[in-house]
Amino acid sequence: MDDLHTKVLDWYDAAARDLPWRRPEASPWSVMVSEFMLQQTPVSRVLPVHEAWLERWPRPAALAAEEAGEAVRAWGRLGYPRRALRLHAAAVAIVAEHGGEVPDDRETLLSLPGVGDYTAAAIAAFAFGQRQVVLDTNVRRVFARVIEGEEFPPTSVRRAERDLAARLLPDDVPTAATWSVAVMELGALVCTSSNPTCGGCPISDQCAWLEAGRPAYDGPPRKVQTYAGTDRQVRGRLLGVLRDAPGRVPKARLDQAWHEPVQRERALQSMLDDGLVVQHGDLYALP
Repeated sequence: MDDLHTKVLDWYDAAARDLPWRRPEASPWSVMVSEFMLQQTPVSRVLPVHEAWLERWPRPAALAAEEAGEAVRAWGRLGYPRRALRLHAAAVAIVAEHGGEVPDDRETLLSLPGVGDYTAAAIAAFAFGQRQVVLDTNVRRVFARVIEGEEFPPTSVRRAERDLAARLLPDDVPTAATWSVAVMELGALVCTSSNPTCGGCPISDQCAWLEAGRPAYDGPPRKVQTYAGTDRQVRGRLLGVLRDAPGRVPKARLDQAWHEPVQRERALQSMLDDGLVVQHGDLYALP
């Protein structure tokens, strides 16, 4: 295991991307914002939005002082805009309950809106250098291949995966925090979902999947996300109209955003239900 740790950590030291939320001067708030934004969103799309967000709202209190709709507006086209509402709600809770400072323990982080098991562990590890089991898609895929000899992990996190990840954590606390981000980076850059570059992997000689001849995944069907023509696309179109408008928008303008009325109304109602949109008579706006 020491050999495994050394190889991955040495690789990370040489190959890690220079990302603002990883820099020594990055605040816990910067790390927290990045974790919300990076959910199901590539780093390349997050970088400019994260920079603009931190310039406008460098601390939770700055965001909490704004209307939630401003968070949705600033979220732009990152997708899954409910994350913006949850991040705003988390900022409000941080100000009200934690003196405006991001909490440094996992259990308290879990009490914040929008913070689940992964996000709480990631903030505790990456913002505060703690020894935590951090299991995102990339980490799970690396462990599935290297240790279990499987191309992909199960569709949902299982107890056995958590136990394995805990066993693989280095005992030294600062090293464990670096290990967590290093494995994540390995999955993002080398041990990718498709076309992994095994020849450039620092632990290819210890990979059970590579040794077995890279057998194809034969588990339950994996979800393939689509966008074109879905309610997600319609919601995005409607949100774009509201985001670009200076104030309230008449229903007729929203009707122009999507041609199919049944799907358009369903998408609009779902946005109202989620709190992404508020209605004022026949006018609509961000919250």
